[in-house]
Amino acid sequence: MELADQLAPLERFAVAYAPAAARPAWIGLFAFEQRLADTAKPGRDALMIQLRLAWWRDRMAQEAALWPRGEPLLADLHAWDAERPALGALVDGYEAQHVGEDGGAELANARIKAFIALGRLSGVNDPGPIRAAVAQWLDPDPAAPMPRLARPMRPLAILAGMARRQARGLPDTGLRGFGAALRLGLTGR
Repeated sequence: MELADQLAPLERFAVAYAPAAARPAWIGLFAFEQRLADTAKPGRDALMIQLRLAWWRDRMAQEAALWPRGEPLLADLHAWDAERPALGALVDGYEAQHVGEDGGAELANARIKAFIALGRLSGVNDPGPIRAAVAQWLDPDPAAPMPRLARPMRPLAILAGMARRQARGLPDTGLRGFGAALRLGLTGR
């Protein structure tokens, strides 16, 4: 089974709007977040969580050429080789959320950094709109204006836009939800 098949439905839909060359990086980010969230799931043994997160942290500190070949997710993260520190920050964010008392602030900052890094990997060097869109996705404010994202960042527009719809109590499933996601993918707003 491919990693893209394991993504949440909205993430799979969003990835379809990424430029073909950037799709592996998008899929890798979503799959990596999913793996980290599963690793740090509440109720798991704290020591085991920290050991698993430490393994991922160590991998993100190495060049991709040195990564073990047996982990399929690492193979899909090769596109992130130049931006590994952003993925390492995600590991730290999940650890801080699990063992710390920062209320998820470090994880939110790490997600913003990861999407800014993904923008760079996609040829988008203006971090302002990316930062604003990630903030809308993580903590939607229906009254705040939606930033206009560059074409390679349309998947993020879908995620942020659908989070805003949900915050307004609008359906994110069914025909109306699909239409909204389609519009976001086509227009970026």
